[in-house]
Amino acid sequence: MKMNDIPFGTTDWSCVAPTTHPGEEGHALWRTQHFGTVRVRMVEYSPGYLADHWCSKGHILLVLAGELVTELEDGRVFTLTAGQSYQVADNAEPHRSRTEKGASLFIVD
Repeated sequence: MKMNDIPFGTTDWSCVAPTTHPGEEGHALWRTQHFGTVRVRMVEYSPGYLADHWCSKGHILLVLAGELVTELEDGRVFTLTAGQSYQVADNAEPHRSRTEKGASLFIVD
């Protein structure tokens, strides 16, 4: 990820309108900002959320609240709680998310 030509700025995430993204189960609310080619999101997963696809996009993800389970297509499973993060490159390891109780995330990709 290259971050060029982005002037200093602040974001009040409560003023960014959410969009709803249904999962295989539950839904995700995304508040999204774009800075050049960089996408930054505040994401809230509903309780019982399960992603509807395996994702191959690279991310840096930080769990702000709740608990997130990330499955890799190769069978590995990682459980993250508030204050934990993961990073993965584009096309490196397909992954998908799920949560039993819900989770709030900050994601850069």
